[in-house]
Amino acid sequence: MDDIERATELLTDIEKGTSDACQHIQSLLDKAEKGEISTSKGLSFLEMKYQMLLSYLINLTYVLLQKTRGQSIQADLAIFRLTEIRTVLEKLRPIDQKLKYQIDKLIRTAVTGDSGSNDPLRFKANPDNMINKLEGEASDEESNSDEEKERKPRVYVPPKLAAVHYDGDETMEDKKQRQQEKAQRRAASSSVVRELAHQLTDAPEEIQETRDLHRMKVDKRAKEIKEYEEQYFTRVSVSKKERNAARRLGTTSSLNSLTQFDDISALMGDGGDTHQDGPSRKKQKTGGKGKGKKGKKGGFKKKKRKF
Repeated sequence: MDDIERATELLTDIEKGTSDACQHIQSLLDKAEKGEISTSKGLSFLEMKYQMLLSYLINLTYVLLQKTRGQSIQADLAIFRLTEIRTVLEKLRPIDQKLKYQIDKLIRTAVTGDSGSNDPLRFKANPDNMINKLEGEASDEESNSDEEKERKPRVYVPPKLAAVHYDGDETMEDKKQRQQEKAQRRAASSSVVRELAHQLTDAPEEIQETRDLHRMKVDKRAKEIKEYEEQYFTRVSVSKKERNAARRLGTTSSLNSLTQFDDISALMGDGGDTHQDGPSRKKQKTGGKGKGKKGKKGGFKKKKRKF
């Protein structure tokens, strides 16, 4: 019985609201027909939006009528029209925000008759004042150079436009939440978390070896030298540059990644922000000066080094 009473009250409210809306719409139509309301100099964007909203309400009313009659609305054309209109209206929201100031200014001017003394557009620059009054007295050389520039073929530069996600309605809390979720996903796939997961699981450990291109070249060179020495029983002289490269390659390891815990800070409640202990120092190139023999005039002679 409670549901029936509630439904009866809702139907009564709907009937009352519908009658009030019909009276208001009829009064607006009468004013428009008599010419009391001017509709010729409005914004075409708003007119298009009103037409779409009206079509949306008509289709929505039709769907409600079908549901009250107990008929199926599956694969009905009204559903597709409602989806299309709603999608278009959502795409128009950025344009609404751009035109909001202009629309509010027009409404304020229509109501009060004054745009306001604090209007920022009253203090805008006048482009006419920026035109050079002596433009007509320019020299013939400048005009000839301009004509030559216009005759030269110009290279076509395509516009650099890319579709981006619209986040105008996104609040600061939503942005922080999205950044936090992104940092947590990045932290969950970090190397430290994978190592901890391998330690806690009972599955067999998979051992992998990764090799970069530089290490592969050095190993290939070392293998060729070893095969040559074993075949001809002769030691191959290695240059100083190759010895230094092999020494640097031997000391290179991935131990530095074990001390980088910034990528899991999101899991510890730090928000995933990376912090540096100090400003990065640039690597300075120090040119080594060899000690040479002192000459007669007190100068030093540099020795030539072979690399």
